[in-house]
Amino acid sequence: MKKTKQIQIAVVLGVVLIMGLLLAQPIKGLVTEPQVEETASSGGGMRMFTMEDVSAMSKQGINPTLADEISKLEGQLAGSEGEDRIAILEQIAQKWDDLAKFAPQGFVYEEMAKTNPKFEYWLQAGDAYRKAYTNLQDTVLARELNRLAMDSYQQAVDLDGSSLAAKTGLGATMVTGTNNPMAGIAILREVVAIDPKNLEANKTLGLFSMQSRQFDRAVDRFLTVIEIKPDAESYFYLATSYENIGLKNEAIAAFQKSKEMAADPTLSQFIERRIEELSK
Repeated sequence: MKKTKQIQIAVVLGVVLIMGLLLAQPIKGLVTEPQVEETASSGGGMRMFTMEDVSAMSKQGINPTLADEISKLEGQLAGSEGEDRIAILEQIAQKWDDLAKFAPQGFVYEEMAKTNPKFEYWLQAGDAYRKAYTNLQDTVLARELNRLAMDSYQQAVDLDGSSLAAKTGLGATMVTGTNNPMAGIAILREVVAIDPKNLEANKTLGLFSMQSRQFDRAVDRFLTVIEIKPDAESYFYLATSYENIGLKNEAIAAFQKSKEMAADPTLSQFIERRIEELSK
């Protein structure tokens, strides 16, 4: 319950802020976390951050008892191998999941995949990295997490080329993390051709359509998204897309739905102001 509430508040605050960034920046996510500085050179394939780096950063501000529990588990990794190492890493990953700290969780899942290169571990690593970088604005860490997510999804696709989840993740990370977003869009379109109701693929394509100011296409995507899983965020994006193609009544109706589903007064108040402006 505590983790759900933390995510809910972060998403709500992010929805209020994201629209000003979305139309001017590459597609990012909805919430914010502390920014960090680069700790190592990115040249020659060197990693900019290690599992230890991100773990230490993520422990800042959390309950000291929980931080100590994680540190003790991390200490048990030294000299461990095989299934024993996997078991310890699984415990650490669960601790980070309970805290909704996805950046260190991504590193943990990647370490599990390196210990035992299973499709599931690479997919979990990609998913965690992706959640983590969409929680950041344009920072050095966000860009590195995007790269790590892309690498993890590629490993998963290499192991199971039929997985739509892995392809969706790969396409999404290519859209946000490369100079050739159309390559990622092509992968996402392949996914929706096979599975027209794929939630993540449609949402990512909708966000890209907004970022590229193709709001009519964004409307189609978010209509599909809310048909699958209606929520305040998706109705907000749908309303904004309607607004940008001049369909004020439709925008007001979608904003009203977003307000009804919003769980935090901050978003509700913001939407009320948008409705008032559109009603003039």
